[in-house]
Amino acid sequence: MVSNLPDSEWNISESTLIEVLARAVEAHPERPYVRCEAGDITYAAFDRAVSHLAHRLQDRVSGKDVCVFLPNSLAFLAGYFALLRARARPALVNINTPSAGFDKLVSAFNPALVLTNEAVDGFKTVGLSDADVIALAAETEGAPTPKFDPVGSEDVCAVMFTGGTTGLPKRMVHSHSAIGAAMDRIEWGWPTQGDDVWLPVAPFTHIYGYLMGVTNPILRAGTLVIPPRFQPDLIVDMLVENRVTIFGGGPPAIYQALMAATNFPNANLGGLRTCPGGGAPFPVALHEQWKQATGLTIYEGYGMTEIAPISINTPHDGDRFGSAGKPCPGNTIEIVDLETGETVLPAGEKGEIRVRGPHMMEGYEDDPAETSATLRHGFVYTGDIGMLDDEEFLMITDRKKDVILHKGFNVFPREVEEVLLTVPGTQQACVVGLADARAGEVVIAFVMAGEGVTNGTLDAHAKKHLSAYKTPAQIVVADILPLTANGKLDRLALRNQAQERFGTPS
Repeated sequence: MVSNLPDSEWNISESTLIEVLARAVEAHPERPYVRCEAGDITYAAFDRAVSHLAHRLQDRVSGKDVCVFLPNSLAFLAGYFALLRARARPALVNINTPSAGFDKLVSAFNPALVLTNEAVDGFKTVGLSDADVIALAAETEGAPTPKFDPVGSEDVCAVMFTGGTTGLPKRMVHSHSAIGAAMDRIEWGWPTQGDDVWLPVAPFTHIYGYLMGVTNPILRAGTLVIPPRFQPDLIVDMLVENRVTIFGGGPPAIYQALMAATNFPNANLGGLRTCPGGGAPFPVALHEQWKQATGLTIYEGYGMTEIAPISINTPHDGDRFGSAGKPCPGNTIEIVDLETGETVLPAGEKGEIRVRGPHMMEGYEDDPAETSATLRHGFVYTGDIGMLDDEEFLMITDRKKDVILHKGFNVFPREVEEVLLTVPGTQQACVVGLADARAGEVVIAFVMAGEGVTNGTLDAHAKKHLSAYKTPAQIVVADILPLTANGKLDRLALRNQAQERFGTPS
C-alpha cells in the first residue's frame, strides 16, 4: 500500500471493490452516499438496493459479460456494484456511443444483458433508473440480506474500452487487485478526508471518471454529487450549493467551460480543496487562469485505460504547471527513442513514453496483434511523446500519431497550441496536420476565442513566438470546437474539417 489511509493494515490492492464498499457501509451507514435529482441515498440504503438487485440478476449474469450502458447516475453505480456482487463481468460502454458504433462494439463481445435506460435493439436489456434504485432500497428495508459467493481479488472488476476515435475500440479487463492498486495511487497523489464531497463530470465509463466517480469516493465514505448533465452554469451552482471539496474535472475543456460560465466570476467556491485534472495535457495558460480565478491549483495526472494513474502532481510538489507529475510509487516511466522504442533516453530528451506498474493491463481481449504492439519488453507503450526532467517530473508533449512532419521538421501540436492560448480571449486551441504534396504536411490551427480575437491577431502572435516551420498556414477561429464523448478536443473531426475547408494542397 502506498497511500496513507488510517488503517495501515488494510491493503487496498489485496481487497475487492465489494470489500471497499462494505467497509464504507459498516463505518458510516447513515452518511449520504449519492445526491442526485431523484433524491439522496445513504450508504446503508444503497448497499441494500445493490444486494437485492444482484440477487434478482445473478442467475442470468453470473460469470458472463454484461454491458453497462448508462449515464453517470445512481443507477450506474447500483447496477455496476450489483453486477460485481453477482460475479458478472461489467463492460462499461459510454452512453454517448452512436447507435451504429454501439451495435458493432457490443456485438463483438455478445453480452448476456445490457443494463440501460435507453432503447436498445437487438440485445436483451434490463431497465434501471435512479428512481428504481431508491424505490428498491425503500421496499427492501428490513428484508433479509441475500447471500453471495465471495469475490476474489483476481476476479474481473471492470471490462473497459479505449477511446475508439479511429476503428473499433479495443477491449481490456482489469481485476479487483489492479483497480485497488490504481485507487491506492490516486489516494496517494490526492489525499482525501472522511467528510469530502465529490463532484465528477467525466464519464464513469472512462478510466479517469471511473476512478473519480465510482471507486475513490467510497474509500473514506465520501458523498458523491452527480450532475444530471454537463452544463457549465449548472455545475458551478452545484459546486457552490453542495460545498464540494473535490471537483473531478477531467480534461482541459471542462475547466475552460466552467471559467466561461456566466455565474463563475461571482461563485463562492470556498469549499473546494482539490481540483484534479487528466485525460489530456493542460496548457500552462489554463493552469494560470484557474489559479488566478480560484486560488487553487489544478493537480494534473496522467494515465490511460491500459494503466492509470501513471504519474500525478501532488499538493506537496507545489505548482508544476506544464508537468504531469512524478511516477506514482511502484511505477516505472522511461522515455525511449521514436524509431526503435528500445533506446532509453536521458532526462531532457523527447521520446515515446513507456510505463510499467502493478495495475497495468494484461492485454487486449481477442486481439493478440494489438496486444503485442502495445505490450513490449514488459512495458505499456503509450503512444505519447514526452520527456522527464532531472527531478523525474514528466512533461507530455503530444500523441505520437499527432506529430506533424513539415518539410522534414517535427512540429509538436501542443507547443503551437500553448503559444496561441497566450493570446488574451483565446479559450481553446487545437492544431492538426494537413497533407501537402510539397511540404509533407502543413500546420492548421483551430481556435475557440471571444470577441476581438481575429485570424490576424493570432497569426501575428504565432509568427512572433514560433519558428517559421511551426507557424500555422491557416488559422480558423470558431465559436465552438468539437469534443469526443470523453470531453477531449476531437482532433479527428478537426482533421476532417481541415480537409473539407482547405483540401489537399498541390
